[in-house]
Amino acid sequence: MINKIRFVVFSFALTAFSGLSAQNDTTFIANGNPIIKYKYTADPGAMVHDGKVYIYAGHDECPSPKEHYLLNEWCVFSSPDMKTWTEHPVPLKAKDFSWAKGEAWASQVIERDGKFYWYVTVEHKTIPGKSIGVAVSDSPTGPFADARGSALVTNDMTTEYTKIRWDDIDPTVFIDDDGQAYLCWGNTQCYYARLKKNMIELDGPIMPVNLPRFTEAPWIHKRGDWYYLSYASEFPEKICYAMSRSITGPWEYKGILNEIAGNSNTNHQAIIEFKGDWYFIYHNGGINTAGGSFRRSVCIDRLYYNEDGTMKRIQMTTEGVQ
Repeated sequence: MINKIRFVVFSFALTAFSGLSAQNDTTFIANGNPIIKYKYTADPGAMVHDGKVYIYAGHDECPSPKEHYLLNEWCVFSSPDMKTWTEHPVPLKAKDFSWAKGEAWASQVIERDGKFYWYVTVEHKTIPGKSIGVAVSDSPTGPFADARGSALVTNDMTTEYTKIRWDDIDPTVFIDDDGQAYLCWGNTQCYYARLKKNMIELDGPIMPVNLPRFTEAPWIHKRGDWYYLSYASEFPEKICYAMSRSITGPWEYKGILNEIAGNSNTNHQAIIEFKGDWYFIYHNGGINTAGGSFRRSVCIDRLYYNEDGTMKRIQMTTEGVQ
C-alpha cells in the first residue's frame, strides 16, 4: 500500500510543479519538512475539526527562475494523525470572487454552527489595493462560494492608519469563549474588528493594535487564560508574539517565537492544538532545487510552553513531526 501511495505522489509530482490544480484526492505520507514536496505551498492557515487537521495554503505557481508572487488559488490538505495527508480538489480560487482581480494571498478558515467560513486576501478590481473577502461552505474541503458578493474589508476603509495599498491582508479570525468573533489583519499596521454572528459583516469600528516591529501575518490563539497574538516582524521576517488576558488587549510583547525561515524572506504561521499537543505550522523556501521566497513550502514543528505560559522558541527541523 505504501508503494502505491508513493507512486501516486511521484506521478502527481511530475505535473504539480507546472501549476496544475488538484482535481482528485491525493494521499501521501509526510516525510519530514517540508511536508508537501510535490508542489509549492505558502501562508498556511490551519483548523482542527472532527478529529482531523486541515491546512489551507496558497499555491505558489511562479515558474523558476522568475521571482515574483504568483498565486491564483488555495489548496486544502487534511490529516487524522499529522503524518498521512490528503490533498483535496482545489476548493477556492481568487477569481471565484467576482469583484476580485486575483492574487490568492494568505487566508484562514473557521467553523461556526456547521458552516465553514474562509477569510482571504485578494486584489480588488475597482478599489485600488488589497481586500479581504469571505467564502462559505458546508464542508471543510469545499467547494466554497463568495458569502457576500462584495469585499468585507477594502483598502479605503483603513486610510486613517496607513496610506499603503497592501495593509489589508492576512486575515485571522477567532471566536472567543463568549461566542464573540473577531477578525484581525494588517501589514505595517495591525487591525481588529468584531464580527456579527453571521460571520460576514463587521460589528463595530476597525481598531488599531499597537505591536512592536509588526509587519504582517497576525494569528490569534488561546491557551488557558492567555490570549496569544503572533505575527511576522521586520524583513526578512521572524515570528514574534505578544500575550494578553483579554483579546482586545493590552498586549505585552514577549519576543521572537520563530527565527527567519530558511531561504524565504516571508514567515507565516498557524498555531493549533491537536490531540493534546501543540503545533507550529509555517512555510520556508526549502525545496531543492528551485524553492525560495517565491516558491515556498509548508512545514510543521512542535510548539512548547513554559510554566508561566510563555512560548518556547520554535526549533525548525528537517525531520518535522515524528
